[in-house]
Amino acid sequence: MSAKIRKGDNVIVLAGREKGKKGKVVTVDVKAGRATVQGVNMMKRHTKPQRNEPQGGIREIEGSIALSNLAIEDPKDGKPTRVGFKVLENGQKVRVAKRSGEVIDAR
Repeated sequence: MSAKIRKGDNVIVLAGREKGKKGKVVTVDVKAGRATVQGVNMMKRHTKPQRNEPQGGIREIEGSIALSNLAIEDPKDGKPTRVGFKVLENGQKVRVAKRSGEVIDAR
């Protein structure tokens, strides 16, 4: 089965303290049902001094978000939309925005 949210998609956060923020999907963990979105759900990570980072310190990294709290950004108007699937005349299966009917990507 094809995934509704994939790496590289522009998404909008629907729930939680980051609600309303937009970003690009960096990673998707299908088994855990979570995704990492660029610039969203930032967490502080305390690191020990190491060879490549002799000072150590506190780094900010993106935490993962449940896929149920994300929605694809509609290519037409930029609002959240659900995703459907459609088979084109040439037999290619593509994702379609339910809101506007626009093809999200042609893979």
